[in-house]
Amino acid sequence: MKAFTYEKAATPADAVSSARRHGNAKFIAGGTNLLDLMKLEIETPTHLIDVNGLDLDQIEASADGGLRIGALVRNTDLAADERIRRDYAVLSRALLAGASGQLRNQATTAGNLLQRTRCPYFYDTHQPCNKRSPGSGCAALGGFSRQHAVVGVSDACIATHPSDMAVAMRLLDAVVETVNPDGNERRISVADFYRAPGDTPHLENVLQPGEFIVAVTLPPPVGGTHIYRKVRDRASYAFALVSVAAIVQPDGTGRVALGGVAHKPWRKAEADAQLPHGAQAVYDALFADAHPTAENAFKLILAKRTLASVLTEAGA
Repeated sequence: MKAFTYEKAATPADAVSSARRHGNAKFIAGGTNLLDLMKLEIETPTHLIDVNGLDLDQIEASADGGLRIGALVRNTDLAADERIRRDYAVLSRALLAGASGQLRNQATTAGNLLQRTRCPYFYDTHQPCNKRSPGSGCAALGGFSRQHAVVGVSDACIATHPSDMAVAMRLLDAVVETVNPDGNERRISVADFYRAPGDTPHLENVLQPGEFIVAVTLPPPVGGTHIYRKVRDRASYAFALVSVAAIVQPDGTGRVALGGVAHKPWRKAEADAQLPHGAQAVYDALFADAHPTAENAFKLILAKRTLASVLTEAGA
């Protein structure tokens, strides 16, 4: 691990001000992903800004009837919150499907959204990876690609986003609240938060350098049947091959989002519109532009069957 300096921030304004002063700085809270990347010298910040002391660990009711989740709310606490379990059950279930109990105790809401891919070529610094080293190439394209994306891919990257929580947040139309180094606040929908890989897969989201997430807001509850189904190689502590998050209303309408298949939580308005017409119609809308490899084409079949199972369980 390369040497770095360290400080504790007292306020969000202090945190972003420090990030502006130190060009190569990172915010750290739980550190469940960042510390691993630093040990491998994939992430090499020269300055760490500890934000654990900020008053951002509360879940509060918002004026419109939704919830405002502080950036530092731990995954365990978010999943266990009575309001989340009652009104946003898909989010609680997605969180409990992720990582392990020990990691959920440390991992934060903001950190979960910002975690980086678990592509083995990204983690192997001896292999070319455009996400880790722009312009070096993508070893996964000609290598072992069973875990990789089947939709939303580019010629530069086929990595997936690993978060279960993000899939549920996308389904719920969550909004990310930030403050940037000039002191301005922004609200970014999760739908617009992640960038497509294109020719710049190292640019994973729309945050500006030094921009800091302070909260994630959920709109008022929508009711319906909430389901999160994660298909993986092991029963725990494994990332999704395919995951399906769904909210289905009694009249058969609703929404679906998938994980494990793209660079971001995968949801399309035209797929939501097809819910009353059955799983095949939803699948066709979601994967119309799929580009699987020979090794991960099975994910398309797996996604279709998982969708059918989830929608059947929901009574759609």
